[in-house]
Amino acid sequence: MNSAETRTLLTALDAALARGQQAVVATVVRVRGSAYRREGTRMLVLDDASQVCMLSGGCLEGEVVEAALSVIASGVPEVVHYDLSEDATWGLGLGCGGSVDVRLERVEPGPVSLAWYAALRDGRAAARCVPLGADGQAEELLVQEDGVQGQLSDPDLHAFAVQAARSRLATRDPRAATVTAPDGREVFIDVNAPAPELLIYGAGHDAQPLCSQAQALGYRVTVVDPRSAYLTPGRFPGAVLLPLSPEELQGGLELSSRVQAVIMNHHLDRDRLCLRHALGSRAAFVGVLGPRSRYAQLLSALAEEGFEATLEQLERVHSPVGLSLGAEAPEEVAMSILSELMSWRRGAAGTPLNGHEGPIHNTYAARREISRPLQTGTNG
Repeated sequence: MNSAETRTLLTALDAALARGQQAVVATVVRVRGSAYRREGTRMLVLDDASQVCMLSGGCLEGEVVEAALSVIASGVPEVVHYDLSEDATWGLGLGCGGSVDVRLERVEPGPVSLAWYAALRDGRAAARCVPLGADGQAEELLVQEDGVQGQLSDPDLHAFAVQAARSRLATRDPRAATVTAPDGREVFIDVNAPAPELLIYGAGHDAQPLCSQAQALGYRVTVVDPRSAYLTPGRFPGAVLLPLSPEELQGGLELSSRVQAVIMNHHLDRDRLCLRHALGSRAAFVGVLGPRSRYAQLLSALAEEGFEATLEQLERVHSPVGLSLGAEAPEEVAMSILSELMSWRRGAAGTPLNGHEGPIHNTYAARREISRPLQTGTNG
């Protein structure tokens, strides 16, 4: 579930609780076959039968609302199975061919739940673990960077859940999932990851659509450029603006491993210094706009200055940045870049779905091969 949807759900939940309404959060905990959304997708249902956000393309919501009203009345969490291949059930002829399990839980002011919703509001890394067995539906624990809150009654299941949660939080793009313990018991791990961070070196005309489109996808965007006339809130609303020269970047701007950077100054000297800064940082993705030969020119110039990039540093570079979409206009180039960023984060192949057999979301497992990096000083 993306950050924009999460904010929408939390805003509605806060307003409902302030009015004294009761609410249920419906969460997809398992998907088999093809379905519209994935594990971790949430929908809010209020006691007046109103709903916020969606679990599907429209085929599930009515049934989920009815089940949620029952959970509001009983207070007992419930996992409901929906088979999307049974057209007779829905009468919609959707033919999705899959099934989903949805966990319905009334919102209660317990310490773990409050900490979980606080993590969602603050955008902090956290994983909430809930056993799905009938004997443990009311149990939960929360794993965050600073420790574990809550306790499962079975020590072995508790240890398994904590380890599984930490493993998921350590991935490039943490996702919710139902996992199976060695003894066969199942635990749903709901995950909240901090918003991805995009650093744009350069505030030119083509950086504007990249910034706005990235924000629409939930990125926190920072734009770096020394030119005050270009680096303005009017041109980059909602972004963090850093009026730093390339010379000021070294020692003046630290990048975490969550940062994905794109160099697009359209100026060789600035691009060279920005590339050196990005390579020396912990940024996990470094995209360089322009042809491969230009990137080779930048590396050669850095080598002449005595900066020899390591293999690990070069493997983080994507040049030319973007997927091959035939992009020409700035808005199209931005789409190409963000498409590669999504493919990279999700571990997807970035290829057409045409002709793909089986569940669409399983294509996430088809990771791209990492191209051989340029060696310093080559002509490209």
